Amino acid sequence: MLRNTRSGWGVISIAFHWLSALAIISLFILGWWMTGLGYYDPWYNQAPWIHRSIGILLLLATFTRLIWRLVQPTPNAEGNRLERVAAHAGHIGLYVLLLLVLTSGYLISTANGRGISVFDWFEIPALLHGLPNQASLAGDVHWYSAIALMVLAGGHALVALVHHFKYRHATLKRMVNPRHSHTSH
Repeated sequence: MLRNTRSGWGVISIAFHWLSALAIISLFILGWWMTGLGYYDPWYNQAPWIHRSIGILLLLATFTRLIWRLVQPTPNAEGNRLERVAAHAGHIGLYVLLLLVLTSGYLISTANGRGISVFDWFEIPALLHGLPNQASLAGDVHWYSAIALMVLAGGHALVALVHHFKYRHATLKRMVNPRHSHTSH
C-alpha cells in the first residue's frame, strides 16, 4: 500500500498530497500575516525565516513528489472524458503554480547573494542573484502566483467534494484511505 496502483493512491502519494496542502495553506496565511508586521514587531525577522524554511522544504518535497509521480502508476481517473481532461489540466496547473511560487520565493530570498538557512539545519545557496530588480519582480510573481495557486487549490478541493457528495465517486476516499484505493475497484 506504499505504492500507487491503477486503482488507487499509495500511502506515500497520499502523504505528499496532504502534507503539501497543509504547507501551502500555512505558507499563504503566514506570508499574508507577515507582510503586515512592523519593523519592531518581535516576529519581523522570525516569521520570514520560518516562511523561507518551510518554503524550501516544500520545494524539495515537491521535486521528490514529482519524481515519485513519474515512477509510479497514476490511478485511473473517474468521470467522463471532459472531467478527466479538466482534472489532468488542473493538476498540471497546480504543479506549475506551486513551482512558480516556490521558485519566485527562492529568488526573492537570494536576491542579495545570501543563501537560505533552513531552520539552521542546512543552507540552500544563492545560485542566481544580482539580477536587475530581482527581489521586486520575483516578489510580484510570488504574490500573484500564490493567489492564483490558492484559487486553483480551492477549486480543486471544491471539485473533489462535488465528486464525493454529488456523484458518489471514490476520488476523495482514494486520497484519504489507501485501503479504499486498493480494494474499491
